[in-house]
Amino acid sequence: MSLTDKAMTRLRELIQAGELPPGSKLPPEQQLAAELGVGRNIMREAVRALVAARVLEVRRGSGTFVTSLEPRVLLEGIGGAVELLQGNTMLELTEVRRLFETAATGLAATRISPRQLAEVEGHLEAMRAAADDVELLNQHDLAFHRAVVAATGNETLSTVLEGISSRTLRARVWRGLVDADAAGRTLREHEAIYLALAAGDAIQAQAAALLHITTTETWLRAHLREDR
Repeated sequence: MSLTDKAMTRLRELIQAGELPPGSKLPPEQQLAAELGVGRNIMREAVRALVAARVLEVRRGSGTFVTSLEPRVLLEGIGGAVELLQGNTMLELTEVRRLFETAATGLAATRISPRQLAEVEGHLEAMRAAADDVELLNQHDLAFHRAVVAATGNETLSTVLEGISSRTLRARVWRGLVDADAAGRTLREHEAIYLALAAGDAIQAQAAALLHITTTETWLRAHLREDR
């Protein structure tokens, strides 16, 4: 392990132990370097790495602080990382979405509030209105699922799924451009999800979400096979 890695590990330990809680300001450079047992240059490298990881943030004119350490902060880089994935990863991401989002939809059915249900219904209505516009339809589709996952109240789950949605959205747009019946089928599948949420039926909601995502996954798998 390099000296920079050791300094990063020590900083994480200080944060985990509560000695540097969320929102706290790091000590002056000389003091922090002494506490970490490294020189200033190594300490700066460790701090820069943790800033890139969103554990720390630099506030101009004020110093370096520990971030809120909330999931939306620490995990917001997932989307950027997903965009850089190489090779045939679209299908893998769709599989990940199927595993996570079906469970999230079932959980949402047990927790969704009337206000949140009305928001989901609003996105469904917008999808119906955009049935002839593939890209707009899929934007509302994305918003529909974002609202459903948000209803779980699980910020970590919401952030992870948000991170992979942009890449899987491309597959859904592709399907909509190629498959003439995609819009009608998509609307029916979303209506089934909404009705299960409205009924508070977790099992039915999970089943409806599974059917919906599996439909896209099966279509994508077949078309990727054809392109080989």
